Amino acid sequence: MDWVTITALDFERCYRAVSTRDSRFDGQFFTAVRTTGIYCRPSCPAITPKPTNVTFLPTAAAAQQAGYRACRRCLPDAAPGSPLWNTRADLAARAMRLIGDGVIERGGVPALAATLGYSQRQLTRVLSTELGAGPLALARAHRAHTARLLIQTTNMPMSDIAFAAGFASIRQFNDTVREVFAVSPTTMRTEAQRVTRSGSHLVPATNGSLTLRLPFREPLDRGWLEWFLASHVVPGMELWEDRAYTRSLRTPHGHATTRLSFQRDHMRAELALHDMRDLAPTVARLRHLLDLDADPVGIDEALGVVPADTDVIETSGRDLPDAGAAPADHPFNVGAAVRRTRARPSFTPGIRVPGSLDGPELLLRTMIGQQISVSAAATHTARLVEALGEPIDGPVARLFPTPAAIAEGGAEVLTGPARRTRSIIGAASALASGDLVLHQGRTASDLRRDLLALEGVGPWTADYVTMRLLADPDVLLDTDLVVRQGATLLGVDLTDTARWAPWRSYLSMHLWKAALAGRKATPPKVTAMKAKT
Repeated sequence: MDWVTITALDFERCYRAVSTRDSRFDGQFFTAVRTTGIYCRPSCPAITPKPTNVTFLPTAAAAQQAGYRACRRCLPDAAPGSPLWNTRADLAARAMRLIGDGVIERGGVPALAATLGYSQRQLTRVLSTELGAGPLALARAHRAHTARLLIQTTNMPMSDIAFAAGFASIRQFNDTVREVFAVSPTTMRTEAQRVTRSGSHLVPATNGSLTLRLPFREPLDRGWLEWFLASHVVPGMELWEDRAYTRSLRTPHGHATTRLSFQRDHMRAELALHDMRDLAPTVARLRHLLDLDADPVGIDEALGVVPADTDVIETSGRDLPDAGAAPADHPFNVGAAVRRTRARPSFTPGIRVPGSLDGPELLLRTMIGQQISVSAAATHTARLVEALGEPIDGPVARLFPTPAAIAEGGAEVLTGPARRTRSIIGAASALASGDLVLHQGRTASDLRRDLLALEGVGPWTADYVTMRLLADPDVLLDTDLVVRQGATLLGVDLTDTARWAPWRSYLSMHLWKAALAGRKATPPKVTAMKAKT
């Protein structure tokens, strides 16, 4: 069971985090204890093992491959994901993002290697060196996590769970669960039902629906995420009601509907899945949308964020006022200047950079919103969804149209400048034909180059889509009018931001929020709450 860690984990730093049970490091590394054969998250409440008995591993897959089983007390596989997969842009990080999206489950290692542009042999070598496990072992760890979720939170038959989680056979499913969690699937469900009867969590009655807790690292600026979700809602496919965000999304094997709400220490996600095989990629995409795997303490320290004692901010994005000259592809109207608030705005701890659920949707919605207000963009997009979106059952009626549907019928639905309509149809056609590929495994430089090659896509759109699609932490939206206004309010020199690398995407969000805080609020209101510290 001895394991030599090849990646550069600092033993003293890791052990200090384990000794203080620092939850900020959950998911960033795992503690494997030789004397017990168990691996844990750093914040595990168990007695801290002696330094001579532990080793630190970069992934749960590495721990499992080394023969360790998951701690049933701290559930290390349920920790927030590592922020490294967003801050790093190397092959290993891009592979991890695609594995989380289920690429191996759908097409095997050949599909993953082809998507990344590497041979299977080279990909396996790099992942084994960097992460302590090859692509199959990493995918196996994801399957085990998905299986545990389905076992504990649904009444699905075990045979259905096995195939929904991506296992090739029921025997493989049983063997993996026993090896990783040291109990049989039946025992795991019995234990979960015992906890359910005590009222700790809910087991849904239907096999296609389940409710999950999505953990995150504190602090979290809930107000910013609530504003962002509420202000960009497109009727027909999204809904903001009772401070909860409901929307439909297209998934690899069909579609899903999700309802997200903020709880004290986690996000509550209520999912209705057309195909349970889509559970893991759907959860990964929701975490990506809300940037739940970020390390806010590290980001805040780098940006010099301190808790603010300024007035509570109330904002809304349904009808943003005009605000001066903007880039040609910027989605806000042009005209008037931003007013200063009574107290000078300051950075709020725990701000997040919203990601995306679907790359093509992100690009096309961004292009639709160029040079018009947020509310007007929602109206135009809703018209497109109503005309071309696939109807589904549930609280929202339709899915966002496919690129092929927009390429074929968008010209009859979209209104506005003919050049913008032509650009949107051109982008949809490129996506439908495969000439343009949008996924989390792209490099930022390649993605930005391909976006700028499209008619009607300028630097602002390319940067905005790159930032959100790849969760790139270091995109400074310095051509953004609202960001520039926020910089003026806070005295930030946008020509001298190198000291904030690699967190300039978060700086952009702080500046964006500061500018919006000075604007007149219109319904629906979203109050920016102080994050728990």
